[in-house]
Amino acid sequence: MSIGIVTAAYIAAAVLFILSLGGLSGQESAKRAVWYGIVGMALAMVATIFGPGVGNYVILLVMILAGAGIGQLVAKRVEMTEMPQLVAALHSFVGLAAVFIGYNAYIELVRVLELKATLSPTLNATGIEAALHDMGVKGFAAVLAHKDGVEQAILKVEVFLGVFIGAVTFTGSVIAFGKLAGKVDGKAKKLPGGHVLNASAAILSLILMILFLNGAGIWTLIIMTLLAFFIGYHLIMGIGGADMPVVVSMLNSYSGWAAAAIGFTLGNDLLIVTGALVGSSGAILSYIMCKAMNRSFISVILGGFGGTTGPAMEVEGEQIAIDADGVAQALEDADSVIIIPGYGMAVAQAQQSVSELTKRLRAKGKEVRFAIHPVAGRLPGHMNVLLAEAKVPYDIVLEMDEINDDFPDTDVAIVIGSNDIVNPAAQEDPNSPIAGMPVLECWKAKQVFVSKRGQGTGYSGIENPLFYKENTRMFYGDAKKSLDELLTKISA
Repeated sequence: MSIGIVTAAYIAAAVLFILSLGGLSGQESAKRAVWYGIVGMALAMVATIFGPGVGNYVILLVMILAGAGIGQLVAKRVEMTEMPQLVAALHSFVGLAAVFIGYNAYIELVRVLELKATLSPTLNATGIEAALHDMGVKGFAAVLAHKDGVEQAILKVEVFLGVFIGAVTFTGSVIAFGKLAGKVDGKAKKLPGGHVLNASAAILSLILMILFLNGAGIWTLIIMTLLAFFIGYHLIMGIGGADMPVVVSMLNSYSGWAAAAIGFTLGNDLLIVTGALVGSSGAILSYIMCKAMNRSFISVILGGFGGTTGPAMEVEGEQIAIDADGVAQALEDADSVIIIPGYGMAVAQAQQSVSELTKRLRAKGKEVRFAIHPVAGRLPGHMNVLLAEAKVPYDIVLEMDEINDDFPDTDVAIVIGSNDIVNPAAQEDPNSPIAGMPVLECWKAKQVFVSKRGQGTGYSGIENPLFYKENTRMFYGDAKKSLDELLTKISA
């Protein structure tokens, strides 16, 4: 395949990736957007595999088949509730790939320079090129052979930054995976020294880069990699569970910049464009979510949130339980209902039951709508995907800003597995870890029913005064079982 055809394929793939990102902004166009991405990635892979300078097709075929097999197995086994940790795990692969490619590029550069130094006393530039080709120096190594002093310095900067970003992404994603999967404590934790340790590691990495550019050798790259591993670990450990949706988006951005760095190192334009698209879109999404949580973007990405600023207010009262009969009666008497889904709905796989409840209530002439907080669940858009999967109509699924003012005029609000996004402490307690975070003001509805497994504080460990309010009743139990029981009380 000629360079011209490869370039054309890369341009087409880049356009498809842009269309994919654009389509994912709306629920109606999301499915089509996913296909744009699939076709774009397939086109990019074919153009790369059959492009100039690529060989070892047997090894490539084995790796592709192995990766495809593992991907299919994971896709079939992973539930929607496990998607956040799967995304974090996949980010870690991108980061580790950047580290390996960076090291390989440096080792190849050193090898080519040594060969050129050996040949230069007896051959001119043309002879050196021919000799290197005869020695099997092809593809990426052959490209390195043509780099002069300035280009070699630029390559070293690309390698250093690519390894640094990749290493931070790798360990950060591993810790995020652990927190989301419940294998690592979700509370914010920092070593003594906090931000000073992160800043010191970053400054030392900068010094190492200067030494690396001045020919100090691979040891500088190794020490920097270890420091970057530490930065990624310590940054994410310092972020609390309430901020984990932002962390997932932020790591998505990091993985994009790591991919772009790989693209610069390999001289692959499509990888640069794709990495920049992922990096910039992830950063924009992180910023949007920080605004939705009233967080400082810089503070969150530096691990500045997750801990309390003082003693939280004491919560007074008691949680009053209600059974399915009581909830059913309230829904029969209600004219307007707002449903607020959260991670608990995802865990229980209750979206189909929620959809059926919605159909039955709407068939009785009741107004039923959904209120979606920007960071509901543990992944951006998590609730929208679940509701779309259950075929809940798009036009009754509303964002927080569109529906928050309607709660005072609502008869019944049903909270299904949510905690922080409906927590009045965000407005009432300045010492709460989520103080100032915009929340769904469901407690202003005439009646509030909370579907919850038990009396625990949930993933982030923050107490919720909503559960103790006079107009709130706790509908305890697994969300799916509770809703299925409720459906037996409400006629179709």
